[in-house]
Amino acid sequence: MDTSLNAQEQRELQSRMEKKQMKEFMNTYSNLVQRCFDDCVNDFTTKSLHAKEEGCVMRCVDKFMKSTERLGQRFQEQNASMMQSGQIPGAGR
Repeated sequence: MDTSLNAQEQRELQSRMEKKQMKEFMNTYSNLVQRCFDDCVNDFTTKSLHAKEEGCVMRCVDKFMKSTERLGQRFQEQNASMMQSGQIPGAGR
């Protein structure tokens, strides 16, 4: 059975992957905004953020970005380790 894709199928697959990645990015961004807003913004009497709120938002975003980067690194390390040892998730169940 030939599983290779022709040029049209490759373009369609690429387009779907790009749309999925954009949707995941927007979902992550939306969750980040909501979380930091809920945690940091308390005063709705002015249009602008107070210095304390702004600092909180900056720390919240920074913490999220660092934890996401760390999680990605750990995932890559585990994936590389599993590939080296020949382990396949879910095998033998």
